[in-house]
Amino acid sequence: MTETAGMPIGLAIDGANRNDCKLVEPTILSVPIERPAPTPEVAQGMCLDKAYDHDFIRELLEGLDFTPHIRSRGEEARALRADLGERARRWVVERIHSWINRYRSLLTRWSKKTKNHEALLKFSFALITWQQMRVLG
Repeated sequence: MTETAGMPIGLAIDGANRNDCKLVEPTILSVPIERPAPTPEVAQGMCLDKAYDHDFIRELLEGLDFTPHIRSRGEEARALRADLGERARRWVVERIHSWINRYRSLLTRWSKKTKNHEALLKFSFALITWQQMRVLG
């Protein structure tokens, strides 16, 4: 899942036994809105954790014009302890996962058909986005 400003905008679905790093490309390519072209002055970063610390992920992100920010385990915690005013960069994504888990039918997947599960996820994304729009404006 990808997000911007606290709203989910991309989705890729696979089995629970599939490694997340295999879904980076499908998730990024699933974003339905056209992303602005990055420039040297305004680079576009992608924050990921140690699970994505692979050379093929770095190459993929650079090929898609992202600047990869991949921290190893414990690196972010040490940096946050050094600067107490700093917040973790991935917190927004974890917050959205928590919001999705509020929907009982998504917390435990009961849908046998992938299309039905995808529809429920997209509906939850729409509800989350609508709720965030009310808060923002």
